[in-house]
Amino acid sequence: MTASMETHSFQAETKQLLDLMIRSLYTNKEIFLRELISNASDALDRLRFEALTVPELMTGDEKLEIRLSADSSARTLTIVDNGIGMSRQEVMDNIGTIAKSGSRELMEKLKESKTADEVHELIGQFGVGFYSAFMAADTVTLITRRAGEEAATRWESKGDGEYTLAEAERPGRGTTITLHLKDVDTDAGLEDFTDQWVISRIVKRYSDFVTYPIINKEQREEPEKDEEGKPTQDGKTVTVVEDKTLNSMKPIWTRPEDEVKDDEYAEFYKHISHDWTPPMKHLSFQAEGRIEYQTLLFIPAQAPYDLYYLAYEYGLQLYVRRVMVMDRCEDLLPRHLRFVKGLVDSADLPLNISRQRLQEDRHITQIRKWLTKKILDTLSQMQSEEEEQYLKFWEHFGKSIKEGLSSDFDNKDKLLSLTLFASSHDPEKLTTLDGYVERMKDDQEKIYYITGESRSMAENSPHLETFKEKGYEVLYLIDPVDELMIQHLMDYKDKKLKSVGKGTVELGTKEEKEKESKAIKEREEELKDLLELLQKRLDEEIKWVRLSTRLTTSPACLVGAEHDYSPQLEKLLQKGKGGGPKQRRILELNPKHEILHKIEERFRKDKDDPILGDYGELLMGYAMLAEGSEIPDTVRFNQLLTEILVARMDSRDQERAAVKKAEPEKPEAKKPEPKKPEPKKAEAKKPEAKKAETKKPEAKKPEPKKAEAKKPEPKKAEAKKPEPKKAEAKKPEPKKAEGEKAEGEK
Repeated sequence: MTASMETHSFQAETKQLLDLMIRSLYTNKEIFLRELISNASDALDRLRFEALTVPELMTGDEKLEIRLSADSSARTLTIVDNGIGMSRQEVMDNIGTIAKSGSRELMEKLKESKTADEVHELIGQFGVGFYSAFMAADTVTLITRRAGEEAATRWESKGDGEYTLAEAERPGRGTTITLHLKDVDTDAGLEDFTDQWVISRIVKRYSDFVTYPIINKEQREEPEKDEEGKPTQDGKTVTVVEDKTLNSMKPIWTRPEDEVKDDEYAEFYKHISHDWTPPMKHLSFQAEGRIEYQTLLFIPAQAPYDLYYLAYEYGLQLYVRRVMVMDRCEDLLPRHLRFVKGLVDSADLPLNISRQRLQEDRHITQIRKWLTKKILDTLSQMQSEEEEQYLKFWEHFGKSIKEGLSSDFDNKDKLLSLTLFASSHDPEKLTTLDGYVERMKDDQEKIYYITGESRSMAENSPHLETFKEKGYEVLYLIDPVDELMIQHLMDYKDKKLKSVGKGTVELGTKEEKEKESKAIKEREEELKDLLELLQKRLDEEIKWVRLSTRLTTSPACLVGAEHDYSPQLEKLLQKGKGGGPKQRRILELNPKHEILHKIEERFRKDKDDPILGDYGELLMGYAMLAEGSEIPDTVRFNQLLTEILVARMDSRDQERAAVKKAEPEKPEAKKPEPKKPEPKKAEAKKPEAKKAETKKPEAKKPEPKKAEAKKPEPKKAEAKKPEPKKAEAKKPEPKKAEGEKAEGEK
């Protein structure tokens, strides 16, 4: 064995995952047993399925079971199944690497998880349960033998980034996993997993509904008995080892619904879905008549991470007389209901039915029809009676319902009634089409919508300006699937659905529409030559330049013809294999915007001015940015924008220079400054005036008026100014007596 042993390194992502598992601080380590039992159950299911076409795979060992064996002295726990087993290559593919596109996403989520419950959910969702064994064990040894093969393979690792592979021996098919357990540490969540009571509790909690017996080899002490079967008098005991089945195994779907507790349904759901979050709702019913079957379905509380991936595997489990014949039967439900988990058990199908026959079987077709109706009725009831619950459902699975509108034409009306839309009517609440129709204006003939990459982008689109101004409600279609859905949704209750970003917009009464249309046509005739010039310059991207009826504040926007793709759908198509068609758009200009008026003025002055075409390119770039599209030539756009900014700055500088030149003339008109010297000279004479303080205010009051009246003369005799001041001092002669009297008194 040693000679053929090989040492391999784990895949880089597997190393990171193991590191998270081993060094994690999560307290509830017991989930590792749930995962290993679930893997063993899957191996048994797969064996039964393959044995339908190759019966000899089960020869000699028909009793399918899972066995547990604990050794407290050696600190080991062993899980054994007689399922399909693995070949050497399958061991390397399935255990040496993580064959999951979402493995990196899982590790990010594990790092972000804050509670033990979140970790349990993630481990189950991402299908990496085997690695959880390292949460409880220092070393894991696996010996497996593929059904139909003689060779067995031994795999062992300490979770340190490497594993060994060697040839081994095993008496029959199946897998044996031996965990060399870590020491007991209850504070860290490491219980004694060799204790039979601990093992029994974990199995009962997580795996009670596994359809195969989970057998534990248990030991107990019994009094020693004599030949008559009575306890001996010396009180000696003997150790008895016996097999004990730990799970009930009773198919839950065969029991009356009122006898099954919600907790039991939740546990069964966890077992079949590997989703450890309790389901949002379950549906259990039995059909009788021409076709008899029992079904148990679950609507999950949250969408799996890969639900909207193209490679997502879905389907209900199919049982025939309580024997599972298919783990994922895609034909039992339409693809848009792929989020539903559960099973169907029918007595009318053959055990060895092939996939091809299954697709053609009328029983399957009828079951699919009834199941679809039942699920949609349940969702409709939830929508009307449990609004908050339905909003949670819509948050996770609304895109799937929208998908059905483009494929499930038999149930289109039901699906449409379940569909919710964001709307300009309310910034937070979603609406149905019925709600929209009830709020429509009396003169409104169409249901308006806009597509976009986000609500923010949609509600700030220039296409909505006139709708907001006139109070028309618009639906926001912001999911990628909406582009596909709207292709198959032409009208609702005799109201046509109309994109605000396509064709022309006519709002208001008949008279208002006619008046606006006439005004636009007249204005377009006036600007005919300018519009043609711009269209010629933008011909590669633009097929038509025209005036807009939908803009009120923005200078321009891009629209499509009635049957053109939206910019978002065009992007999606171009991402596909071989790319998609490139469309030329329509550039609409706001006839009332100042930018158009300025361009028109420039055009009237010089029709050959090259800058007119530059303005057209800038307006087209502006319109593309406003709708979230990419500018075809960003270098050119940036160059034009820079030139415009520089030109604007230069014109500002010229304006400031002109203002400065004009500034010296303004003071001559105002000239308050020449008056300043007068008070200074008056201050110089103040000593003389001190003798007659009463003269000072009286002498000043009449001065300004006379001085202002004589202003035309003074420029000749500005130097003689002191003389008038003497005259001014003499002016108040009538009051001189008072002044003299005061002096005489002194």
